Amino acid sequence: MNNYPIEHIRADFPILAETIRTKPLVYLDNAASCQKPNAVIDSMSHVYRHDYANIHRGVHTLSVRSTEQFEAAREKVKTFINAASSKEIIFVRGATEAINLVAQTFGRLKVKAGDEILITAMEHHSNIVPWQMLCEQTGAVLKVVPMTQQGELIYQEYLALLTPRTRLVAITQMSNALGTINPVQAMIADAHAQAIPVLIDGAQALPHMPVDVQALDCDFYVFSGHKLYAPSGIGVLYGKQALLEAMPPYQGGGDMIKTVSFTKSTYADLPYKFEAGTPAIAEVIGLGCALDYLNTIGMTAIADYEAELLSYATEHLQGIEGLTIIGKAKHKGAIVSFTLDRIHPHDIGTMLDSLGIAIRAGHHCAMPVMEFYQVPATARASFALYNTKAEIDVLVQGIKGLIKLFG
Repeated sequence: MNNYPIEHIRADFPILAETIRTKPLVYLDNAASCQKPNAVIDSMSHVYRHDYANIHRGVHTLSVRSTEQFEAAREKVKTFINAASSKEIIFVRGATEAINLVAQTFGRLKVKAGDEILITAMEHHSNIVPWQMLCEQTGAVLKVVPMTQQGELIYQEYLALLTPRTRLVAITQMSNALGTINPVQAMIADAHAQAIPVLIDGAQALPHMPVDVQALDCDFYVFSGHKLYAPSGIGVLYGKQALLEAMPPYQGGGDMIKTVSFTKSTYADLPYKFEAGTPAIAEVIGLGCALDYLNTIGMTAIADYEAELLSYATEHLQGIEGLTIIGKAKHKGAIVSFTLDRIHPHDIGTMLDSLGIAIRAGHHCAMPVMEFYQVPATARASFALYNTKAEIDVLVQGIKGLIKLFG
């Protein structure tokens, strides 16, 4: 993409100018967490220097300023994912808390002994453990859609697992361990044909592609700020308004109430019913700023650019003797997980760090995926809007050097 403003974009991220062990930083750990642009860093600094106060309840100027910026960020999220109403945007600590919220409110309301919850074989632990906990609490059964060696879901098995006992489908839009992009729109439609609600884990997908929750028609959509060039400790639960209104509060405390007495409390309207206590004010404002930043580039342009990076990286890495790419789905995001003959992934990560290259090595909070491929771990290079083909060249040369060193 000759018109993609890569140099301008890289200049927006101050950490990319760092040196690691005398080498220029090559940051390829974006699936774990993305770096932050100046605009986000500056927006949070500005809040703390000029505007900070607790929100919603204050009538003084600083409280009004903070509240206006906080609620403006909610509107930005609504627009970014095309929700029908800002009432459908709930601020939480991250995708993990969002899934737990749904499990312990919607799940406890709807799921009974003998019911089934359906997930897939490539889920992050955050979309496995909360459902296991719910099953233990209710006597429900967790069912898993299997996948192929390529890292693609077996769709006929998915259809077969949708039964009158299925109370919820919870699926990742994009695998953090494999890069697989699942056909969630079709999966939602097939679940809805049997009146089964669907939660989409979009933590890995939203930073890399346009998402329209109304077009998807998902019932819930969750994501984290830190993978979206925003601060850590902030995330979003999107839910259809009618579902959220029917769900009980997740936590009790300040700001989620209308009235409180020692005999009874009544709860606030959406979205505040699910936002107990003082929230992450500056982080929410930073999230809004990150979405502004992404909009200046355009999510379609980002998706196209990262597809080029993925193609380039795949071509050059799969040509290395002894390197095996784990996950070869036809429809993938910008993630390459791999193993090397005779070299443990943790050694790969440590040795590449000595060259200034940051990758992730481990099970990536997807231990069932590692078990499926019969590997203890993988090395994972994951790309973002600020990465370059030159950085991929550095990675390739680093891996070749490793192989030579280990003989």
